[in-house]
Amino acid sequence: MKFAAAALSVLAVAIAGVSAETHTVTFDNRCGFGTPQLIQGSRVLSSGGAYTSNGPLWSAIAYLQTGNCLFNGERCTTVETTLVNPTSPGSGSSTDISLIPPHSFSVTTGFGYYRGCDGAGANCNGPNCPTAFRVPSDTHVQVACQSNDVNLVITFCA
Repeated sequence: MKFAAAALSVLAVAIAGVSAETHTVTFDNRCGFGTPQLIQGSRVLSSGGAYTSNGPLWSAIAYLQTGNCLFNGERCTTVETTLVNPTSPGSGSSTDISLIPPHSFSVTTGFGYYRGCDGAGANCNGPNCPTAFRVPSDTHVQVACQSNDVNLVITFCA
C-alpha cells in the first residue's frame, strides 16, 4: 500500500511538472509602422503584445501586418514556430523564417530564443536571404532548441 501511495505521489509531481510548461513570444517592432501578429490556426493570439502559452505552442505564425498581408501572412515574411519542452532528443522547439510562396519578403525579420538556447535564431534582411525557407525541403534553415520553457523574441526592421 505504501508503494502504491509513493508511486501516485511521483506520478502527481510528474504531471504537475508537465502542466507547468510555459512559453512567451514577444515582439520588437523597430519599423515605426505595422502591427505584429501572432496567429495559430484561425485564432489571433496577439496583435503586438507579449503572448504566453501555458503549455506547448504548436504551429504558430507571426508577421508584421503592414496592410499588405493576408490573414496567414501571405504576401509577407513570416516566422513559423512550435515551442514545446523536449520529451526526447530532437523533439523540442523549432522556429524558422518562411518565404515559401504565397509568402514573400516584406520587411527585415528575425527571431531569437531567450531563457534557453540564448543566441540561437536567424535574420532575414532581404528577398534572397539564405536563412529562410523558399521551398518546403529547405529544412536546413530551421533553428531548434532543446531547452524547457524557452521563449522567443521576433524583431522587425532591426
